[in-house]
Amino acid sequence: SIAPMTNPELTPPGTAIYALKARDAVIFSPHPRTRRTTNEVVRILREVLEREDVPADVFQCVEEPTIPLAQELMARCDLTLATGGAAMVRAAYSSGKPAFGVGGGNSTMVIDETADIAEAARNTRLSKTSDHGSGCSADGNLLIDHRIYDAVVARLRAEGGHLATAEQKALLQRAMWDDDGTRIVATVAQPAPKLAAGAGFTIADDRTFIVVEQDRIGPEHRFSGEKLTTLLAVYRYHGFDDALEKVRQIYEVAGKGHSCGIYSFDDDHIDALARVAPVSRIMVRQPQSKANAGSFTNGMPMTSSLGCGIWGGNVTNENIGLKHFLNVTWVSRPIPERDAI
Repeated sequence: SIAPMTNPELTPPGTAIYALKARDAVIFSPHPRTRRTTNEVVRILREVLEREDVPADVFQCVEEPTIPLAQELMARCDLTLATGGAAMVRAAYSSGKPAFGVGGGNSTMVIDETADIAEAARNTRLSKTSDHGSGCSADGNLLIDHRIYDAVVARLRAEGGHLATAEQKALLQRAMWDDDGTRIVATVAQPAPKLAAGAGFTIADDRTFIVVEQDRIGPEHRFSGEKLTTLLAVYRYHGFDDALEKVRQIYEVAGKGHSCGIYSFDDDHIDALARVAPVSRIMVRQPQSKANAGSFTNGMPMTSSLGCGIWGGNVTNENIGLKHFLNVTWVSRPIPERDAI
């Protein structure tokens, strides 16, 4: 199990629960930057195993991870669950052994004119601030009907959002991306005041996320891609066809195959988005990062690894769960033909 830097503490227990059910042993390979967190979580898991009279070595963790060591593990194990960046997923698929990989996120939410604005803003805050916005399901972009745009932005501010000025937005871009578009690790998963300070300006301590206004989409427009921190881009749209086109453009930048969402009570809008968006899961009126990975109220399989299908270069677009950890024997008997009617 490859544990990513952006999710070093949830991936091990999420994987461990299904592994125990399937009677699998797991070696966890953490990201070098977050190895201490992942090792500590696995240490706790091992304590629980011992308390329940299960051999602790059912779960093991690499203490000093390296890329060559991860590659060697993937080449030797029966199955790799690669929850990490695109390079690691490609390495898992080329290891010569079976592998489940996941894709990158860039969750985009459409808020149409029928939405409950208070609900949409509250859920956005819940999703954007979870794990300081580092999760692949954390809201990245809001597409807001122009008729309710000002009301939604005002409500986001009431929920703890800081609306960045044009100058602050420019500072944030320099702090978050190199000139070639590489994401700067120092600003990943940062509380909003610390993110602002790293960019060179100050916001109130009670601000929990930052909002930047955006109108252009493309690889050269950094804020239309994945942020991996407590920052959110907001767009106006004029007519639902415009919203659908913006969704298409955003997923050409990043996040294809992962997820999107919609705040709407118009079933035609929900259906239209599902037919156009190149994603594996769409959450309707739910906090994205709390819903994609499964909850007791939406029926999605619980997981910390979300497949993105062929869109995202993955073998499956399902939530990786118990059935993916099991070998199954099919017992097939002949089905007798019925008499013609």
